Amino acid sequence: MTWLGLIVYLLLARPSTGALRESLRLLPDTLRLLRRLAADRTTPRGVRVRLGLLLVYLASPIDVVPDFLPGLGYADDVIITAATLRSVVRRAGPDLVRRHWPGTPEGLAALWRLARLGDAEGTSS
Repeated sequence: MTWLGLIVYLLLARPSTGALRESLRLLPDTLRLLRRLAADRTTPRGVRVRLGLLLVYLASPIDVVPDFLPGLGYADDVIITAATLRSVVRRAGPDLVRRHWPGTPEGLAALWRLARLGDAEGTSS
């Protein structure tokens, strides 16, 4: 259910010119990116620690806001996931993220916008 909330967040944050399909494709690409960053020993330790803590938090039955509350229950998971994603992308840096990004250049540009890093950094080579 957490991922459903993240999909809703991605749909709301997508650029107005972007396609719905691209926003939906961003989720699996982002998950592969996070897995690759966590497995890469050249990734800064702080990034790998953040990814590990995110995984533990999402797997934990204890949440800031209990999941049984309709609508609000998954909001904390979505917010924490989005904040961690933003922090990971910023800390890992453009080169490392580009090297591990499995998706399209448009998807990477959308990820950069979600991380509030600007279009130019996400689309330049």
